[in-house]
Amino acid sequence: MGLYRIRLSTGASLHAGSKNQVQLWLVGQHGEAALGKRLWPARGKETEVKVEVPEYLGPLLFVKLRKRHLLQDDAWFCNWISVQGPGDGDEVRFPCYRWVEGDGVLSLPEGTGRTVGEDPQGLFQKHREEELEERRKLYRWGNWKDGLILNVAGTKLSDLPVDERFLEDKRVDFEASLAKGLADLAIKDSLNVLTRWKDLDDFKRIFWCGQSKLAERVRDSWKEDALFGYQFLNGANPMLLRRSAHLPARLVFPPGMEELQAQLEKELEGGTLFEADFSLLDGIKANVILCSQQYLAAPLVMLKLQPDGKLLPMVIQLQLPSAGSPPPPLFLPTDPPMVWLLAKCWVRSSDFQLHELQSHLLRGHLMAEVIAVATMRCLPSIHPIFKLIIPHLRYTLEINVRARTGLVSDMGVFDQVVSTGGGGHVELLRRAGGFLTYSSFCPPDDLADRGLLGVKSSFYAQDALRLWEIISRYVEGIVSLHYKTDVAVKDDPELQTWCREITEIGLQGGQDRGFPVSLQSRDQVCHFVTMCIFTCTGQHSSVHLGQLDWYTWVPNAPCTMRLPPPTTKDATLETVMATLPNFHQASLQMSITWQLGRRQPIMVAVGQHEEEYFSGPEPKAVLKKFREELAALDKEIENRNAKLDMPYEYLRPSLVENSVAI
Repeated sequence: MGLYRIRLSTGASLHAGSKNQVQLWLVGQHGEAALGKRLWPARGKETEVKVEVPEYLGPLLFVKLRKRHLLQDDAWFCNWISVQGPGDGDEVRFPCYRWVEGDGVLSLPEGTGRTVGEDPQGLFQKHREEELEERRKLYRWGNWKDGLILNVAGTKLSDLPVDERFLEDKRVDFEASLAKGLADLAIKDSLNVLTRWKDLDDFKRIFWCGQSKLAERVRDSWKEDALFGYQFLNGANPMLLRRSAHLPARLVFPPGMEELQAQLEKELEGGTLFEADFSLLDGIKANVILCSQQYLAAPLVMLKLQPDGKLLPMVIQLQLPSAGSPPPPLFLPTDPPMVWLLAKCWVRSSDFQLHELQSHLLRGHLMAEVIAVATMRCLPSIHPIFKLIIPHLRYTLEINVRARTGLVSDMGVFDQVVSTGGGGHVELLRRAGGFLTYSSFCPPDDLADRGLLGVKSSFYAQDALRLWEIISRYVEGIVSLHYKTDVAVKDDPELQTWCREITEIGLQGGQDRGFPVSLQSRDQVCHFVTMCIFTCTGQHSSVHLGQLDWYTWVPNAPCTMRLPPPTTKDATLETVMATLPNFHQASLQMSITWQLGRRQPIMVAVGQHEEEYFSGPEPKAVLKKFREELAALDKEIENRNAKLDMPYEYLRPSLVENSVAI
């Protein structure tokens, strides 16, 4: 009993406020009180009211709210509600961060994270069960294509739960950038439709102003072997390179190549031989675009790491050997310039395919979607792991639905201009699914497996390890607050269900690839949750941010190839130009790359989310420490990059997005 001070915080997006009245109830451990006053929430504002409550409520457990309307339901985006009890009582926060629609009663639990074991009296048990029951109706598993990991059910944006949709500022920016990209494409097409491209410099006609400094550097230096090798370490797709343990069996040396074999074996013995193998592309059916056959290769590149840190190509094989046929030619840096350049263009085009489909779409977007759907189906909002991970799932479902309905859909961008389009891209995703191993999502394990630990010129490896370690300490800080023993982990049914849902259902038998089906210790929880957050933040950014720098100069990453891979060494400039994308294909590649790869104005950097899902000083202290460590890493990367000829920024915390949102 006594005077209660209640505050309502409304979101700042365009339609976050509501003309409908909001009625509140306070629910305590010993009673419940309906507040007589009704409130009108205003966009971007805090609404405050003081109410005298005659009943004794005891410690507050919930705030219940109901939005009433007469003629029109006007949705309201509620950030949070806070309540301060009589006298100098502490202010209690009830996080919401969702849309309130209709006129049903919504219960918001107090913001302290609680596992089932931390609620021995079962005060929140009914709420947990009812919330998950409702969520499982909203968040259903779907299957975009047979043989792939699962996704959220729904084929269009309107099928998504309203809380997964872009807010107005994000939506307007995304759709405006798409319109600009299409306008630029129309202009470039009209300017080039009557011209015949005869020289590599003709690609400059569509390389307009506004590109990044690194993109301009790529345009001017893309033919250099050092830049070609650098991309495997620190480019848009750093996920393919590995240190060679032996010479690949597919590498067949024809007569006269004994010296090359000896050079490779010498580098192998010295531990400086590396490889990038694109065998995953072998046998994938290439696209047919406007009745014109496109082509794919499945290259192997062998590279040597020099003492100065440069990674230089030694030999390129464009196709796997086949029984009954002569061994495929081995292309060398000593070949005629156009022959060697064309071989490198084939490698770069193959890297484009694996990067966009395997590293970016599958391992970034679709993996994050599995985590998001399982989280919403299995963890109630009061659970500490839900509170920890939910900021890293923002906008993921909408951006993925947009990808499935625009980029990789029937007659989407891949079908229009990419050599794996027309169905090959789906088959490639199926094949790549077999390589979704648990260890490959954890940089300490993945980098060790690929032999990249200690490679001083691999800035991706260095920064990925540092960011992983910082996220891991953050996760450990939260986990230690709620799980005091390993037994507490084993006895948490919601946590175990969540883990199993990700592995067995979302990943379609991920236990066969090393993913856990249960979590038996605090260390296992920390490792698994760190993997989830790193995948949604650093790992996605490391394969997303480089697109603008490395793919806008089309010859460096051709989206398609219009002639078959060479089997002889007589290529000319005419051969190269006839093989690379035509002006329309190149223009569309540049437009899409700009739209998706540009720095996003509506962006939340990792760890900088404004939402406060946890109440209490202890989790806030853990988050504060996390942000301090991120800031320190950001400064270290800034200082290092100032000394580099080519700065590496794709894992710089101030540029890493907090979720897969683009």
